[in-house]
Amino acid sequence: MFHVIRNWFKLHFSDPEASVLILLLIFGFLLIWLTGVLLAPVLAALVITFLLEVLVSGLKRVGLSRTPAFLLVYLIFIALLATVIFVVLPLLIHQFGQLASEAPRMIDHGRKWLLLLPERFPQYISAAELQSLLSETRIGLEQLGNFGRTLFNFSVASLPSVVVWLVYLILVPLLIFFFMKDRDRLIHWLAGYLPVKRGLLQRVWQEVHWQLGNYVKGKVAEIIIVGFVSYIAFIVLGLNYAFLLAALVGFSVLIPYIGAAVVTIPVAVVAFFQWGVGEQFLYLIVVYAVIQALDGNVLVPLLFSEAVNLHPVAIIVAVLLFGGLWGFWGLFFAIPLATLIKAVLAAWPTQKGNKEQVMPPAG
Repeated sequence: MFHVIRNWFKLHFSDPEASVLILLLIFGFLLIWLTGVLLAPVLAALVITFLLEVLVSGLKRVGLSRTPAFLLVYLIFIALLATVIFVVLPLLIHQFGQLASEAPRMIDHGRKWLLLLPERFPQYISAAELQSLLSETRIGLEQLGNFGRTLFNFSVASLPSVVVWLVYLILVPLLIFFFMKDRDRLIHWLAGYLPVKRGLLQRVWQEVHWQLGNYVKGKVAEIIIVGFVSYIAFIVLGLNYAFLLAALVGFSVLIPYIGAAVVTIPVAVVAFFQWGVGEQFLYLIVVYAVIQALDGNVLVPLLFSEAVNLHPVAIIVAVLLFGGLWGFWGLFFAIPLATLIKAVLAAWPTQKGNKEQVMPPAG
């Protein structure tokens, strides 16, 4: 048994670069796992800086030097951030507060509709079973309504959380500025702590950098496009809380295969309580299904045709694992992290010098 383990270890870890790489991966994982909450502003600033650097590179290609290019991009970012804080976020909070406050009335309307089901379908559900189900959910619905009213009225008790967010709103833009301004110096400083011989690290980094860049840019574009198209469709159809629901639909693309199905529930529930099961409700469901179909079959292939090549099973496992570990950011970076693991396994040295692919891509 020990002979087998020793041979396996020599096969995969005989290269010193492999040992350095595995130590760096373990250190990075533990650092994020243990201090992810504390370092959230730094991680968020790194992600946003990565996106803004794409625009800086584009301006440099048209003739601008780095300093005016990054200053122009940074000012655009600050303007967009101010728009989100003072326009988008208040509208989202307002609509969410209204929706949560209206939840008890909407549920009462739905309860009356459900009480008619035992008369229409006595073979499937009895009046006693339905009453038991409704009584169990009533308490939760009342709590939801209270939460909505609290959010809508904005109590003084929430001030500590607001202070934390204000600190983040100061720190993140400040960190982004210095990351962009001193980008080359920071990269040179970090490289000084890496081994001189780092061919394996460079191969893995080049693959991950390319995959991560394409994924993040594509995902941000997908969120904006899907959210905007959904908002226009909801407005045209006259759906209540159109902005809030469109935002949910846009961010649902962060969770492949699962997000769209989950967000269908609030969209369908709001439409049902607004129109009932009628012609307008069916129109909305058809339009929503068309948007999801176009997103999955047209937009995603266009944006990610060369970015991500993972098996669906690997994607689902990554979403469940990293989402459970790191919440929102884990969901956002589940696919890039899975791509990192794939790149490491593909570049990992063996005695034969081959690169194995653990799981073939779909199709």
